[in-house]
Amino acid sequence: MNKVSGNPFKNRETPPTGKLPSLVIIVGLLVTSYLTANVMAVKLIHIFGITIFDAGTIIFPFAYMLGDVLTEIWGFKTAKKVIWLTFFCQVIFVAFTYIGIHLPYPPEMSETAAAYALLFGFVPRIMAASLTAFLCGELINAWTMVKIKEKTGEQRLWVRTIGSSVFGYIVDTTLFVCIAFIGTVPAKDILSMIWIQVIAKLLIEAIGGTPLAYAAIGYLKRKA
Repeated sequence: MNKVSGNPFKNRETPPTGKLPSLVIIVGLLVTSYLTANVMAVKLIHIFGITIFDAGTIIFPFAYMLGDVLTEIWGFKTAKKVIWLTFFCQVIFVAFTYIGIHLPYPPEMSETAAAYALLFGFVPRIMAASLTAFLCGELINAWTMVKIKEKTGEQRLWVRTIGSSVFGYIVDTTLFVCIAFIGTVPAKDILSMIWIQVIAKLLIEAIGGTPLAYAAIGYLKRKA
């Protein structure tokens, strides 16, 4: 068996202890974060008469943080596989929740069925935008993080997490807003939505996501 030098996580055999491997935990949290963000995206946040962004923006940076941990510890190849897995999990989620809308229901559950349809009856264009943006944004984020690490080495983790997220958020947000809303809202509103969401995601990651990334990566490296 070929060994990967300098990275004990890639060489380690899973011991028969009954405990979940760290990779499984990170993957589970990543998939959950993106599915949660998709559901929360239905709720728009409205402050001072202005619609700022959807509620999914709150958890979205933490999903990126988990992607950073994944790339930092297990490398780009593993991160890419997990990103594709998360993408297909989202496709399955969307497909079956949409099927659920059209299944028959008893008359006394009509209000519940209407609420379900309202929540999960996403416009196909919105869901296509979300899935495309996620896949491209996460792959760019992971790739950029690796390239920054090649320049900086093991030092300055925050430069890698924040720097890669800048590119990832710009790609993700631009694709989502453009695919979802071009032709339906004015161009100036499109630009406003993009930069407000990018700044919001970066602030949330800088304040909450980066400290958690430091804690998680430090713990995993000490555990190796």
